[in-house]
Amino acid sequence: MPGTTLSLRALNRALLARQLLLARERIPVPDALRRLFALQAQVAKAPYIGLWSRLEGFTKDQLAGALEERDAVRATFLRATLQVLAADDYLALRASLEPALVKAMRGFMGTRAEGLDMAALAAEARALLAERPRTLGEMGEALLPAHPDRDAAALSYITLRCHLPVVQRFPGGAWSAGGQATYVTPEEWLGGPPAAAPDPGELVRRHLAAFGPATVKDVQSWSGLTGLTAVFRRLRPELRVLRSPEGTELYDLPGAPLPEEDGPVPVRFLPEYDNVLLAHQDRTRVLDPQYRSEVYRPGGRVRPVVLVDGFVGGVWGVKKEKAGRTRLTVDLFAGPGSARERDAVADEAARLLAFMTDEEGHPVDVRVRD
Repeated sequence: MPGTTLSLRALNRALLARQLLLARERIPVPDALRRLFALQAQVAKAPYIGLWSRLEGFTKDQLAGALEERDAVRATFLRATLQVLAADDYLALRASLEPALVKAMRGFMGTRAEGLDMAALAAEARALLAERPRTLGEMGEALLPAHPDRDAAALSYITLRCHLPVVQRFPGGAWSAGGQATYVTPEEWLGGPPAAAPDPGELVRRHLAAFGPATVKDVQSWSGLTGLTAVFRRLRPELRVLRSPEGTELYDLPGAPLPEEDGPVPVRFLPEYDNVLLAHQDRTRVLDPQYRSEVYRPGGRVRPVVLVDGFVGGVWGVKKEKAGRTRLTVDLFAGPGSARERDAVADEAARLLAFMTDEEGHPVDVRVRD
C-alpha cells in the first residue's frame, strides 16, 4: 500500500531475499550476477566466496568459466572499484557510471591529473591496447615518454582504472591467478563497445531490484553518482513508495519481494567489501551502528562478516598455520551467543573453509566476546 512503513527487520529481509541470502538458489552464474547486479572484486577470491554463500552447489570453476567464456567480466565499475558482473550489464550501464568514475579519478589523483587532456590520453591508451593487452605497469611505462613530467602509476590508473572503458583479460579474476592482470578493450574482449547513451533510470531500477527498497541517497552512495533526485522524480509514477521506520520515503519496484520479517534466516558468510555492506547510505538494515567501526576500517577496508539472523553478527578471517593447515576464526560480537547460534556459525564456517581449501577437516574457531 502507498506509504506503508517497513520495520528494520522487514528491510533486512527484503535485502537478503534480493541478494540470494535467504536461501541458496541453483541458477547459472551470469544470471546470479544480473540478480545481484555486481560483486566486489578488489580481492580476487571475494566474488567466489560471495557466490558460494548464495548459490546451491557453486564451484570455483563456474565463475572462472563465466569469466573465461566472457559471459562475466572483472572491471572497474561501481564507485571506481573492481567488480565482477555480467558482461551485458557492463556494456549496457558503464556509460551511466562515467561521471562517477571521472569524479573518483580526480579525487584519487588530485594534482597529478591537473592539466592533462583526458580525451587525448585515453586515445593514446586505446592505441596502445590495440597493439596488445597491457598491465597497469606496462601501460604507465608506455605512456610516460609522451608525458615525462608525470608519473607512470598515475597515467595507468587514470586510463585503465577510470577514464577508458576496459576489462580484465582472463585469467584476471581467477581464484588462483598469479601475476598482474592485463587489460583489453571491450571491443576486443566482448565484441563491441559499451552503450554510448547513459541511462541513469535503468541504473536506479537495477539498484532497487538488487538492494531495495531504498532512498535517493542510498542509490547515490552505491553508485557514486550525484544529482539523482531528478531521476527519481521522473521514475516516481512507476515506483512503489514506502517509508522507513523513521518516516523517510523509500522507493521500490512494484512486485519486488518483501518477505515476512519473522521467518528463519540461515547463517551466511560474506567476503571483504561485499556490496550488501556498501549498497546504502543508511546501513542499519544489516549492521548495528555500534559495530560500524569493527567492519569499516581505515584506508577504506571492509572486513568479511558473518550474518546471524540476517544482521552482521561478527567478523571472520583465515590464516595459514604450520604444516600447511588453514584456520578460519570467527569473532562474534556480543549478542549472538546461544549454543545453537554458535553451532550454526561453526558448521557454516567449516563448510566455507572446505570450499576455500578444497579439503575438509581444517580447524575452525568461533569466539564470542564477553
